[in-house]
Amino acid sequence: MDIHSTYSTPLSTISATRPATSSVQNKQVTEISEQDLQQLRQLKTRDQVVRAHESAHITAGRGVVIGGASYSFQRGPDGMLYAIGGEVSIDTSKVAGDPNATLQKAQQIQAAALAPTQPSSQDRTVAARAAKMAIEAKAEINQQVNSNPNKAVPATNESSTDESSSALGNKIDISA
Repeated sequence: MDIHSTYSTPLSTISATRPATSSVQNKQVTEISEQDLQQLRQLKTRDQVVRAHESAHITAGRGVVIGGASYSFQRGPDGMLYAIGGEVSIDTSKVAGDPNATLQKAQQIQAAALAPTQPSSQDRTVAARAAKMAIEAKAEINQQVNSNPNKAVPATNESSTDESSSALGNKIDISA
């Protein structure tokens, strides 16, 4: 059965035997094994964790996130689909000719990668690459300042970060 299908029946065509079908369905629902109930609880919890994780990336990554989250699903014993993994695509390219903008973008990428409560190893890799991009942008800014000391380089909104744990990548995700 397609989970996206909906069925509607005009009220005038519902027969008197319809409630019996409903009670059979209710009986089937109550006959779910304890093992199936435990699996459902685990799937529901995982679904909530995955969606919150990807939502944190999206919220913190405004401006660098491309589209929304993509999820991988598992069908539970109740026939419903539950998210068991996900990823968010981000733009990790440098801003051509503008090291200040590149620095700000690197900081945004790093914030997005580390936004979830429990960043995955992929998230940490992305944060580390973003830190490297930020270091390179700072070096380019310093080079510009040193080559032309009379020209002021606009200040950026720099935050102190542990640059050894920051990064840049194409996807930030959580996997099952």
